[in-house]
Amino acid sequence: MSDMQVSPRMMRRVVAASVIGNALEWFDFAIFGLFAVVISRLFFPAHSDFASLLLALATFGVGFAMRPLGGVILGLYGDRVGRKKALSLTIVLMAIGTGMMGVLPTYQAIGIAAPLLMVLARLIQGFSTGGEFSGATTMLIEFAPEHRRGFYGSFQMCSQALAFSCGALAAYLLTAHLTPQALDAWGWRIPFLFGILVGPVGWVIRARVDESPEFVAYLREKAEKKHAGRDSIKSSFVSLFRDYPREMLATLCICVVGTVSAYVFVFFMPIFAKRQLGMPIADVNLATFVGTAVLLVCCPLAGHLSDRYGRKAVYLPGMIAYGIAGYFLFRHFVQSPSFESLLLAQVLISFFMSFFWGPTPITLTEVFPVGVRSTGASITYNVGVLVFGGLAPLFNTWLVKATGSNMAPIYYVMVSVVIGLIGALLLPGAAARLRPRTA
Repeated sequence: MSDMQVSPRMMRRVVAASVIGNALEWFDFAIFGLFAVVISRLFFPAHSDFASLLLALATFGVGFAMRPLGGVILGLYGDRVGRKKALSLTIVLMAIGTGMMGVLPTYQAIGIAAPLLMVLARLIQGFSTGGEFSGATTMLIEFAPEHRRGFYGSFQMCSQALAFSCGALAAYLLTAHLTPQALDAWGWRIPFLFGILVGPVGWVIRARVDESPEFVAYLREKAEKKHAGRDSIKSSFVSLFRDYPREMLATLCICVVGTVSAYVFVFFMPIFAKRQLGMPIADVNLATFVGTAVLLVCCPLAGHLSDRYGRKAVYLPGMIAYGIAGYFLFRHFVQSPSFESLLLAQVLISFFMSFFWGPTPITLTEVFPVGVRSTGASITYNVGVLVFGGLAPLFNTWLVKATGSNMAPIYYVMVSVVIGLIGALLLPGAAARLRPRTA
């Protein structure tokens, strides 16, 4: 809202609450992917290393099955009682799931109970994260000045890049300085145990921020019109599909290209480089760290450009350049696997990824009015992640094995680029630089 006044101090608190909390949540997801090979040996023993890895990656994907459910429930909760309460709940749930993963006994110690408890922990994480991104993004952009919402919204993607970067750095330090025996015995647990800080630290940070001024104004408007007791969760949910089908389809398509880029180049690429191409694990983690650091730096630039020139003006060239660069850089890496070719691919692909990562948070939220904003963003984001992201490492690992071609994953990326371009073209508004809606 153009007339709301937010102090610089409170704006800093909101940015910290959104970015730090979201980063801590995604840190836990990142380290699971980076330590998937170790986890597969300890929790999912099978007749072959490949089968064990598939089971571990399937468990990674299981968490995503809960995300749409968590997104809907926590999104509706945030749209009814407030962004602040919903975010405090998500951070506690994630701490529970992460704490379980850090202390679970292995298959050798407790048998079949070990993988079952690992799956339960992933389900709790998935439910929590389902409401985290949309809730934190909604809170952030509702505090931000109208003309800078793309810039401030991009900090959500910075938080994800920060999480991936910290996860990769932790994995690099552990794999570079510990023996394989020590890494398997206790080293892999350290990042998960650190992730338990999600609960107390995140909760304290979020408890110190006010409720979103735009949401408070929305509740006041409802009360003045005597609508507070008449609307229902069902009517809010149905109105999304009835009144905003184009917005939902456009944002879903945009989520697809962003999701595939993350789970192919940040999660799958390290697994692929280590297992399929036999690269040293420390080199792989270092290249991943540098690539995610590029995302961290460039996402705010992309968000700023989207404020100035419009969302489509940033999305379209960014996606096209990413698709072209991704194909040739991935092919070069497959043909000449080395630390240098992997680093080049990770850095340049991450640079182009940032131009559709940065504007995504504001785009997912600004197309919906305040009363259904958190729910709408939750549904489109989590459905896109479930269908195209969570199972991407599993699907691509299987695809490489089934086709015998190391180039198979890049075709999955190309399909996502086409879907993303369709979404960008479908965005409402001539320039797709939309003004926030409050009704």
